[in-house]
Amino acid sequence: MTSPVTPTIRPARPQDVPAVVAMVHELAEYERAADQCHLTTEQLTSALFGTAPALFGHVAVDEHDQPIGFALWFLNFSTWAGVHGIYLEDLYVRPPARGTGAGRLLLATLADLCVRRGYRRLEWWMIDWNPAAGFYASIGAEQMSEWVPYRLSGDALRDLASQATAAGTRPGG
Repeated sequence: MTSPVTPTIRPARPQDVPAVVAMVHELAEYERAADQCHLTTEQLTSALFGTAPALFGHVAVDEHDQPIGFALWFLNFSTWAGVHGIYLEDLYVRPPARGTGAGRLLLATLADLCVRRGYRRLEWWMIDWNPAAGFYASIGAEQMSEWVPYRLSGDALRDLASQATAAGTRPGG
């Protein structure tokens, strides 16, 4: 029996987008939220490779340069530290490739970007029942239990936005 080939990590390329979109949908299904995932190839292509991309991606590829995992991330900023950081939006490795080190290498690549660019932190959220919690703890990640996530979307987002419009302001544009 041969041992699995160690994956290679590289920045995502336009030709990787269909595979990444498929894996995002696989992740949504795994997280029991497939009906909430509407990402298209066109949307991800625009977000990653448009004129002013604010989303970045890396893929883990096998020996045939086929994506087996991905990390999609963007910059955040800590006003207290006064520097940027990376927010990891999604990390996913296809089930047959788990145990090859792909997830660890994707995170190590982002950690390396942080260190080389002077960013202070790498952050992400994880659904509370995900068995990856043990893996994250093993690499030294700390659960941030004192911070509670909030989200504004849908009708509530539109309702609040209408208050800016009603006040005659349009911040940022």
